[in-house]
Amino acid sequence: MQRKYFGTDGIRGQVGTGPINPEFIMKLGWAAGRVLGRGGPGKVIIGKDTRISGYMFESALESGLSAAGMDIRLLGPLPTPGIAYLTRSTRAVAGIVISASHNPFEDNGIKFFSSEGCKLPDDVELAIEAEFEQPMSVVASAKLGKARRIEDAPRRYMEFCKSSIAVDFNLAGVKIILDCANGATYHIAPELFEELGATVISIADVPDGLNINDNCGATSPQTLQQTVLKHQADVGIAFDGDGDRVLMVDADGDILDGDELLYIMAVDDPEALRGAVVGTQMSNLGLELAVRTLGLDFLRTNVGDRYIYEAMCKHDLILGGETSGHILRLDLTTTGDGIISALQILGVMQRQQRTLHELKSGMQKFPQVLVNVRLTNQVNGHAGSQNSVMELPVVLAAVSEAEKTLGKTGRVLLRPSGTEPLLRIMVEGEQAAQVQLLSEQLADVVRHEVNAS
Repeated sequence: MQRKYFGTDGIRGQVGTGPINPEFIMKLGWAAGRVLGRGGPGKVIIGKDTRISGYMFESALESGLSAAGMDIRLLGPLPTPGIAYLTRSTRAVAGIVISASHNPFEDNGIKFFSSEGCKLPDDVELAIEAEFEQPMSVVASAKLGKARRIEDAPRRYMEFCKSSIAVDFNLAGVKIILDCANGATYHIAPELFEELGATVISIADVPDGLNINDNCGATSPQTLQQTVLKHQADVGIAFDGDGDRVLMVDADGDILDGDELLYIMAVDDPEALRGAVVGTQMSNLGLELAVRTLGLDFLRTNVGDRYIYEAMCKHDLILGGETSGHILRLDLTTTGDGIISALQILGVMQRQQRTLHELKSGMQKFPQVLVNVRLTNQVNGHAGSQNSVMELPVVLAAVSEAEKTLGKTGRVLLRPSGTEPLLRIMVEGEQAAQVQLLSEQLADVVRHEVNAS
């Protein structure tokens, strides 16, 4: 069955537009409660990031779940991976995250975790959508769900993060700049890294409901780079709004993206990785080549942590991730976790007594250019979509010609956006000038077809 509301990472959109409104979210909570409660009474965890609309949607979900007879445990602002952890540790039947991740504050969304702290199976999401289409009802008053707050949720999650590292792990003498994106890590990450002995300087750690991801965090690390250089710090760490992604900055002010962080984790102990690392179609070719030099396979999936997780489970692997900094360590936790990922990188630095700059030097990134072409409802005079553009003979011919030009040390990828009417054109190769030129040529071909009458 085709999903009507759920995407690859829950339901997301602009607040007040489409499904992201209080009425829809209340009924979504009711439908989820009806489906999740089929095995008997239980409780559902609700957490959120720091955007202002989270208060409104928290109340809406609470009402819907209570009407369905489900108890609720409220966590307040907490990183997405913390909500996944507490769903497991409190034996909840599910966890709900109110967040639009790296999006601006005007957006929000809902995503679910199963009782195991993983994304909901497809059949459960479909069952929730089917229940949503039914008239809303309310259980008998004696069976209404009750809600209470878990006051020590941040401390529980902090201790879980620290359990991912050695007991004697100590960051004394290490100066760290933390960029909390004015998001869900603001009250957790600074305290955690200070407890581990680091000298911590925090930026973007005063959320006001409107400034989440606003020129800060993993999507805008420029201020972090400047702050690392200003304070001569050893490392900078940037999280996104809900804390499941991380980028890092070395002492020279250079950014390390998710590909480079994956490589550092892989090179630390390749024999422990069960033969392979998982990336996506967008992962840099330099990462694939570097991983293969370690004697490991490199598997590519569609973009999205859901697909990475599925591939890792299928092949019984423990390390995978995206260029954006969404890294999965299934030997440590069930979902991407920015704080845990950062701790693992700091652990590699200590064990090998090398700087971030030195650790990343074993991987040479290939020049990569990504161009977004906005589409209309008309493609070459006909109703069309991202996929139909990709299938046009002239576009296919242009891609083929670009691939011949690049040879075996380059790639071309056309990928439709999952959330916007965009076609993403990625070109990668050894020569930066050639990559730039080919990407522009391909974009021009697509634009011509889109605008043709």
